[in-house]
Amino acid sequence: MSWQQRERWFYWGAALAIGPALLFLPAFVYLIIEPRWLHANWFAAGLFPALAILEFLGVQRLVWCCVERPFNLLTMLSFGAMAVLLVIATYTGLFLAVFAGQM
Repeated sequence: MSWQQRERWFYWGAALAIGPALLFLPAFVYLIIEPRWLHANWFAAGLFPALAILEFLGVQRLVWCCVERPFNLLTMLSFGAMAVLLVIATYTGLFLAVFAGQM
């Protein structure tokens, strides 16, 4: 695999993985917990599967970029993006656990 293809996978993978992860929690709060408009649940029914598909595609591209040899800058950046994704998933999980505990 060429450097250009790995670079393209990293750029698209990082954007597709981190973007939906950052969007999930605010969308969950404003569409599910406290819906502000009439058809928020219908919008959420379309948005959350789309976020899940985009997240899967992003993580898949990051993993493809991580497992290629040799270890170089793109591999390190892919591991860094996965670490950022892990932090986002952790605070999202903590928020959802606190919210479930209050119900």
